Amino acid sequence: MKTALVTGASSGIGRATALAFDKMGIQLILCGRRIEKLQELQSKLNVKSTILTFDVSNKEEVINAIDSIPEDFEKIDILVNNAGNAHGFGSLADGETEDWDAMLGSNVNGLLYVSKAVIPSMIQNGGGHVINISSVAGKQTYANGTVYCATKKAVEAISEGIRLDHTKDGIKVTNIAPGAVETEFSEVRFKGDKERAKKVYEGFEPLTATDIADAIAYAVSVPDHVTIADMTIYAKAQAAPTTVYRST
Repeated sequence: MKTALVTGASSGIGRATALAFDKMGIQLILCGRRIEKLQELQSKLNVKSTILTFDVSNKEEVINAIDSIPEDFEKIDILVNNAGNAHGFGSLADGETEDWDAMLGSNVNGLLYVSKAVIPSMIQNGGGHVINISSVAGKQTYANGTVYCATKKAVEAISEGIRLDHTKDGIKVTNIAPGAVETEFSEVRFKGDKERAKKVYEGFEPLTATDIADAIAYAVSVPDHVTIADMTIYAKAQAAPTTVYRST
């Protein structure tokens, strides 16, 4: 039985991915900061699972958490680097440095810390599969999203770099770049402003977390000699990061 470690599993794409892997018979290491959410998810699973609570942006927490993985889960076959966030929406001049630090900490440093903690054991075990969740914001920068877009461009570069460094070690790397997905994303970005977050998805049918989880499930289910290197996923009504055709 394969084992997958999923960061940001408490909600959104991470939670949906865990549920998709459960259907595939992949045992799970559920990672996040909200233990009650992880426990609620765990109660719905049929496969064996274990929970790790840590902040990906804290290097010591990452190391301690990975070191504490139970023996039955130590051989990690799949790593899904999903944890990340967006904070604030405005020009560089108007931006809050605390928001920048939060995005760089989770979207870039967190991905690096977790990957560094997991990949060496994958190499020792003869290979594995790393799946990084970037964004269409990593493909095209948009106004008022300078730092967020920069962090997602970094994810794209890290995906390429891991592939270049570790294909020889039997490690596949898949970069998934979602467009507009209706999750907690916008509510976090707008700091709890539910009305403003709701307007992001008005007038069209956005992607769901399950749509992205389905793509991840496909990437891990292809034959061993096949690598899905990069996948960009838009809603039907979306043509570019900031170009959405709305009915109203």
